[in-house]
Formats: sequence, structure tokens, C-alpha cells
Amino acid sequence: MASRAGVTAGRSRRVWQVAGGPSNRDYSGVFLDHGVALIGPGDSGRWKAGRRDEDFEGPYTRQLAEDVATGDVFLLRTGRATIRAVGVVASEYKYLDQFSDVNGWDLQQARRVRWRALPEPYGFPHPVFGARPPRFSTVNQREVIAYVDQFLSSPPTGWQQAALPALPPVEDELDVAELPAAVQGAVAAIRDLVPLYKDEKAFGRFPEEHEVVAHCVVPLMRACGWAPELVAVEWHQTDVALFERLPREAKHVRLIVEVKRPGAGIEGAVAQAEGYRKKIGVPCDVVMTDGVRYVLYSGSPLDRVASLHVMRLRSSGLAVLDRLMRHPASEARR
Repeated sequence: MASRAGVTAGRSRRVWQVAGGPSNRDYSGVFLDHGVALIGPGDSGRWKAGRRDEDFEGPYTRQLAEDVATGDVFLLRTGRATIRAVGVVASEYKYLDQFSDVNGWDLQQARRVRWRALPEPYGFPHPVFGARPPRFSTVNQREVIAYVDQFLSSPPTGWQQAALPALPPVEDELDVAELPAAVQGAVAAIRDLVPLYKDEKAFGRFPEEHEVVAHCVVPLMRACGWAPELVAVEWHQTDVALFERLPREAKHVRLIVEVKRPGAGIEGAVAQAEGYRKKIGVPCDVVMTDGVRYVLYSGSPLDRVASLHVMRLRSSGLAVLDRLMRHPASEARR
């Protein structure tokens, strides 16, 4: 069969839906910015023949690697019936290590995709992707196929052959010993604690926010050089506030830390942190954290600057530590 728009040589084009993340941890922008479709778990490693679906929490990685073909269509799904973009698959299966931390998810299983973002999300009249859509699956509903066919044939169509955007660079993982000496012990302690959090038999109930403050955040801030009197817990509704000097007044706030329980969608709480900052009346930096990931925001409105993941140490995360570092406690008291 001759190749043409909508058909790959030797077989009919398939349509697939791929999730862009839950509302509180949306990562669909990463797909569009870098021309990729990503699924997890990526920490299970690269797919290859002979590996079991159970190693990848279901059949999704195998389908992405073996069942998808170049020229197939991906729908970037943001709900049970809503899509944000339509894309054409532009590569074979890839394992892209630079996506090992996407809003806390390990999403290294990938395909390159030429995406066409919609002017606004399009919603079908009913849940065409199912009541509980999987992270990745084929789509066979007639109304969806009709929409795709019309979309692909409607001008402009040049995006379907356009150059793919650049991928982010691959960063080597750092050892704890490569961090500033002052924080190495605190970071190592968090890395030892995280596996226990996940061990229900050994640890018991999963920790709440106040435990994360006690176990992770305050020890790290102290290691960064903040004297205890400059670290306030639950100050004016903020989980943690760091002060440049005493007295502990709004005008002296250097940074506020908004804390969520491990694995929570910290990106979804940025608006909450912005509200606290406005209430304080100081345009200070904000760190969002679940104890494991520390995401730095700055500016007005808040804009993401850098992210530190204590279980996946990368050189870019050093920017967060640099912003957190404080003069020794003796100097802070002057």
C-alpha cells in the first residue's frame, strides 16, 4: 500500500491516547516543548524483547515500543474526554534518560512526536477514553477517528513534516560527595529515610506533611546554615519561613517553603504558595517540596527556576542548594 497522509506503508494508521499527567502534576507542556510522548515507569529500564509486562506495571511500555509505528497518531489527553494536542509519531521507541524526573515521575519510555497544540483543549461530549483511562492505549471510537481524520487533513498541514524540537541535555547523576560538604549529611539522611517511608511494615502509616517538615526540611535548612531562630515553622500559614535576620517580621523573610506529603503533586500547590506570599507582602523566593523533591520558584508571578531531587542528584539541582545556602549561624546572628 502506498504511503499517504494518515496511512503507514503496509498497515492502517492507528490512533493512541497518552496521558499528560493528573491535574495537580500536569506535564503535557513537556511533551509539546520537546516533541515527545512519555510514559513510565522508566526506572524499570529499557524495554526489550523477553522482558515481562509486570516489570513495567502493565502492557503500556511494550505497546509503546512494539505496537506503535511511525506515522501513527497520538492524542495528548488531559482528562476522560479532553485532548490538548494531536501528534504524529516521528521515531521508533526510545529510552530517554533526561526525562527521569518529570514533576516527580520517571518517564523515560518515549517516542518522538510532531505535536500540533490545539488553540484550546477540545472536549468530546462523553468520556471517549473510558471512566478510568490508562496512561496509554489505542482509541477506536468512531467520533474520535473522525475528528482525527478531519484534523489531519485540515490546513495548515506542514506541522506534520516539521523539524522536531531539541531534546534537553542528559545530565550525569551526582554522588552525595559532590554536593557542598555542609549538606552532605542531611541529604544522605533523607536518602536513607525515603525507602523506609515506602515500607509499610517497617514504618507504618505513610508520613504526613508535619513529619516531612521535621524529618527532611528543617534538617536540610539547618545544614544550609540557617540558625534555629531564623527557621519558623507554621508562621502565618506558611509551613516553613526563613528569615534574613531577627526580629521575625515579614520584611525579613528570605524564603518560604510549602511542604506536601511524599509523592504529592507539589507543582499543583504553587498558587497556594503565591497566596501566602501575597499575604506576607514580600516577593520572596518559594520552595515547593515533598521532602524528596525541592522545586525553586522566583519572580512575580512565581516562575520555576530549578529542581533538586535528592534521590536523583543532578548538576542542575545545585542551583537550588545554592539559593538555600545561608551564612554560618554565627554570622546570621549579627
